[in-house]
Amino acid sequence: MRKLNSIIAAGLFSLSMLAAPTADACTNFLFTKGATKDGSTMITYAADSHTLYGELYYRKAADYPAGTMFMLVDWDSGCKLFEIPQVAHTYSVVGNMNEHQLAIGETTYGGREECWKDEVKGIDYGSLIYVTLQRAKNAREAIYWMTKLVADYGYCSEGESFSICDPNEVWILELIGKRAAPVKADVAKKLKYKYTDGAVWVARRIPDGYVSGHANQARITQFPLEGKKFKKAKGKGLHTVISSNHMDYIYEPEVECVYSADVITYARACGWFNGKDEEFSFCDTYAPLTFSGIRGCDARVYAMFHRVNPEARKYEKYAMGDPKAERMPLWIKPAHKVDVHEVMNLMRDHYEGTAMDMSKDMGAGPFACPYRWRPMGFEVDGQKYVHERATSTQQTGFSFVAQCRSWLPAKVGGILWFGVDDTYSTVYCPMYCGITKIPECFREGNGDMLTYSETAAFWLFNRVTNFVYSRYNDMIVDLQKVQNELETNFINEVGRFDGKAKQFADNNEALTHQLNDFSNRMADRMMKSWNNLDHYLLVKYIDGNIKKEKDGKFERTETGNAAFPMQPEYPKWFYKMIVNDHGDVVRQAF
Repeated sequence: MRKLNSIIAAGLFSLSMLAAPTADACTNFLFTKGATKDGSTMITYAADSHTLYGELYYRKAADYPAGTMFMLVDWDSGCKLFEIPQVAHTYSVVGNMNEHQLAIGETTYGGREECWKDEVKGIDYGSLIYVTLQRAKNAREAIYWMTKLVADYGYCSEGESFSICDPNEVWILELIGKRAAPVKADVAKKLKYKYTDGAVWVARRIPDGYVSGHANQARITQFPLEGKKFKKAKGKGLHTVISSNHMDYIYEPEVECVYSADVITYARACGWFNGKDEEFSFCDTYAPLTFSGIRGCDARVYAMFHRVNPEARKYEKYAMGDPKAERMPLWIKPAHKVDVHEVMNLMRDHYEGTAMDMSKDMGAGPFACPYRWRPMGFEVDGQKYVHERATSTQQTGFSFVAQCRSWLPAKVGGILWFGVDDTYSTVYCPMYCGITKIPECFREGNGDMLTYSETAAFWLFNRVTNFVYSRYNDMIVDLQKVQNELETNFINEVGRFDGKAKQFADNNEALTHQLNDFSNRMADRMMKSWNNLDHYLLVKYIDGNIKKEKDGKFERTETGNAAFPMQPEYPKWFYKMIVNDHGDVVRQAF
């Protein structure tokens, strides 16, 4: 994600700029059919922003008469952009998934600021996602629409990586806008290059059986020049045909890489690349690696890779910011097949089990809290340092696991497992892609970032989480017990409900009613359980004490009063810190 006109590009900012308060960041993981236990495809998305409110967007399907126009609105700022023609029919969209089980996520990598620093008219990255979800049925159609939209109307955002999945395929699309200013006239003339507005981009299908990820750093390096294999359309290559918006070849099953016609020539015209075409790297050209791009961004992908395949440990030096270490690939094969609950838990990470484990250093405090308040960068005695940026972070607006299942009717097969606030302490609640009624706790307009609402999941989860941060290593255990129970029950309930829902596949009205009822009941159950957890934690941990429990109840004395609470000591190392800092004052004199 990014803030309009104020983003600090993750792939470009220096170590000192890690302190910038305007930088937002997101995390996406991608899972193909052959990498999952049940054969579903999945993508994840954490929308991390200090100003984003967690709610579940909904756009109903609709028909429009010819000539209808609609206004594009920048997702981040809410500013109106310009009008474009509406299509005759739009699909319903729940969050980032539509009724056909197409799901799209993103992370902003920024890239070369010459490609975005000058404001231009164009579609923003958020509108690109949500307009496409209303128009496309599958991943290949999504790539068609996303690249057509930027070609037709221009692109006004920074560099973006998009995760795109349908029930059968998973793709990554990386895109960055073009500006005329960087083009060198003499070089362009020699290349016979004619500049056009829009963007340059590359899209690659993740091979079946593999997993991938991106987290605010461009990930596509060299890519196959597939255009050489297709000599149709009067001898024009695939990339040339795509540039003209005639996306015939994107629908060919054997095509696994597509790209804009000038993705290489634009870079040449700007003086950013002068090698052979086959040596061209999208990332190294348009978003060159920096320490922050590796340590603050690619490291999150490394953490997931390491958890699904221990052999990925060899990339830890790279993840810690060593540019000379072996570079992490775009995708890896997991050592085991994952299920949806494991994918949820992969979104819960503070680099546990690595050298960057945020619960192990002194910054975690006496209660091993793996969070660091912003700014991320700081300086001591002239030396710059950085707090880790993990997948789980306090400023998440919402996150999801989008699961697409090809063996079920579309409106039943697609589930957006949706959660708000910090991924480590959220609950992923099943929202079927065929619902038309959003639960009250997730409803748009039920509170906002400056308006508290008793019925909003975002505020309830933030209230619980912010309390948990205060005595983390004790409270998180109680939270995870309820979290695990809810998600396990949800997964089991979905398994039972799928069979029931299939019976209504031919009755759209009845099916919609069933899907609405189920998803709303699960959300209500989650809210009730989390409210109970909120009350329980307050009673148990008030004033730094810990109430004693027996047989599932808080202990009382024989007269009915509360039993005297436990008062665990701080860790020995913390006492030593106090003595080293303040010992002369707190030392007992006699």
